[in-house]
Amino acid sequence: MVRSGLDSVSDMYKSVHARVERVDQGRERPLTVHHLNQLLLVCSLVLLIAVAAVRISSRSGLPSLLVYLGIGVLMGQDGIGDIHFDNAELTQVIGYAALVVILAEGGLGTKWKEIKPALPAASALALVGVAVSVGVTAAAAHLLTGLEWRQALIIGAVVSSTDAAAVFSVLRKIPLPARVTGTLEAESGFNDAPVVILVVAFSTAGPVEHWSVLITQIAGELAIGAAIGLAVGWLGAWGLRHVALPASGLYPIAVMAIAVAAYAAGALAHGSGFLAVYLASMVMGNARLPHWPATRGFADGLGWLAQIGMFVLLGLLVTPSELGDDIVPALLIGLALTMVARPLSVVVCLTPFRVPWAEQTLMSWAGLRGAVPIILATIPMVNGVEGSRRIFNIVFVLVVVYTLVQGPTLPWLARKLRLGDGSEAADLGIESAPLERLRGHLLSVAIPKGSRMNGVEVAELRLPAGAAVTLVVREGKSFVPLPTTVLRRGDELLVVATDPVRDAAERRLRAVGRGGKLAGWLGTDGNGT
Repeated sequence: MVRSGLDSVSDMYKSVHARVERVDQGRERPLTVHHLNQLLLVCSLVLLIAVAAVRISSRSGLPSLLVYLGIGVLMGQDGIGDIHFDNAELTQVIGYAALVVILAEGGLGTKWKEIKPALPAASALALVGVAVSVGVTAAAAHLLTGLEWRQALIIGAVVSSTDAAAVFSVLRKIPLPARVTGTLEAESGFNDAPVVILVVAFSTAGPVEHWSVLITQIAGELAIGAAIGLAVGWLGAWGLRHVALPASGLYPIAVMAIAVAAYAAGALAHGSGFLAVYLASMVMGNARLPHWPATRGFADGLGWLAQIGMFVLLGLLVTPSELGDDIVPALLIGLALTMVARPLSVVVCLTPFRVPWAEQTLMSWAGLRGAVPIILATIPMVNGVEGSRRIFNIVFVLVVVYTLVQGPTLPWLARKLRLGDGSEAADLGIESAPLERLRGHLLSVAIPKGSRMNGVEVAELRLPAGAAVTLVVREGKSFVPLPTTVLRRGDELLVVATDPVRDAAERRLRAVGRGGKLAGWLGTDGNGT
């Protein structure tokens, strides 16, 4: 079934591709609506196959990126699809665009209360850790495989970036301590910026003569990107909270547009656009925006779309028949990266913060690579670096093999290290819809399974004056609650709050969800402290 589907996709792709070539050569008129329809059918079939393949990923424990890469390889010139694609520049451009969306989705889902304590450690891993990893991996590549120093440095820089998509997709399914997930997620969001600068510097003609200049450049670009990202995120969140849009579907579009604008502004200002989009998204993701569940669902869908498109395209770019000579070097470099460079960088960066050895061990193994290193490996190809095709092949093999090993074994290692007992109270899902004419807000509150709001009476919520629970939905039936109504897990509440007390009402609801009816007296507030 999959084979026949890919054959159909291949035939339609070849038809459209041949048409494009004839148009480029001036032999035919531009593409018609009919050919656009064929192209849309090709893309939709690829997406459907990729979505269906997620079941394989979820059942086997394999990261989804391997499934999507496999689809691209099967469609490629050595696969059953026999599609010839070798445009590294187009792949790099699309990969950058997809990475912007993935970082935006990751930032929107990052909780400030989890990442705040981990910021110093994550920053150290993203800067000092990257430097250690680049040096050790480059030395291993030069000594073990005989690569020239320039090629070795490029590979060391490329594979030193942990992949945001891989980290976000795997770690959020594992009940780990907040410090571990916060550190790893922040690291994967931060380290793309310095790594991109290093790869571009190493791929530019001529040696790096002054390392102090390069370090200054990295620091400057990070500072500009951080400043722009925080400013754009704050302004965007302020605007969305104070301007009632006429339709709820406009909020997700506005959020993603603001995130992309942060990237573009950061990049055009010669700063780190990747850091800007991540920070802007993180600010908005923690700002209690209206219609937040709808926005998260929209961003999540765009993130999946970006991952599928990016991984399939990268799979198309690789030529499996050329990988034979590069398998052993890739395994050796990957072994040095996984067993020496990554653990050393974690120990150097996290020991000063007194991180327990069990957590350091897990974070050493959880330095997941994904599409980002493969995308970065297209930079030397575009710049015409000697041996760039071999660099790309080595990185591709390394990513596939070690993701195949590390991803599925992370849950097992977490259990062996006795990290994460799942005892933390689940946070409430609260959606806010502004009532502009009434100068108020309608809060939709979902009580999850692990919430300590279970068993609390409505009167014991002690909401501020100006806020009240107006409706409870339980097992598909709705009713107006009494002050003595006992709330249960799975209930959905509608809370009406006037504009001045909206934030206080939400903080109180979250506090009760975390600490129960005694929240406040026991020191538990809406921020989880």
